[in-house]
Formats: sequence, C-alpha cells, structure tokens
Amino acid sequence: MHEVGLAQQTLEIALDAARREGAQTVRKLCLRIGEWSGVELEALRFALELVTEGTPAEGAELIMERVPPACRCAACDCLFNVAEYDYHCPKCGAESQQLCQGREMDLVSLEVA
Repeated sequence: MHEVGLAQQTLEIALDAARREGAQTVRKLCLRIGEWSGVELEALRFALELVTEGTPAEGAELIMERVPPACRCAACDCLFNVAEYDYHCPKCGAESQQLCQGREMDLVSLEVA
C-alpha cells in the first residue's frame, strides 16, 4: 500500500511548514488528488490517521479534492476534461494527449496553530 509512504511524506511536509511558522499543531490538511494518480482516497485517509498519531498533526481535519483528468489541445489551446479516454478536443476536434492535470497529489494548504 503506497498510500502509507504518501501519508508519511505529506506529514513531513506539513510538520516542516508548521515549524517554519512557529506553530505547535496542524489543524487542517487540504490535498488535491488526481483521479488518475493511482491514490485510493480512503486508504490515504486511513494512512494519514495512522502516521499522524502522536504527532502535532494528530486529529487534523483532512480535505481531499479530486481532480479530473484534463488535456490542453495543441491546436487551439483549449483545456478540456478527458471523458472515457476520449482525447478529442470538444472545440476543434483535434486529438491531444497532453495531460495537464489528473495525476497529481498536492498539499495545497494547511491550517496551523
């Protein structure tokens, strides 16, 4: 389960940020997770609960936003969501497989005290 490793890395980033701010606790973690990232949300939630136990982030609220896969059309620069692996631009019909989002896992914000 690679979610435990992801949870540990997320915790380390959050705790480093909290220390830089002089904070004692992490109250909230906000993550953006791509639908094609391979990350199972419930497994990550469980792993984060596990790795934060006994740390300044224990009990922190976890917000996870799912990011749909999207491409940017090379022909007309249109950004469009990929539905059922259809990579055709809805604006001009050109095929584009330049995936811009959907595989990420980003810690976008945290709340510390």
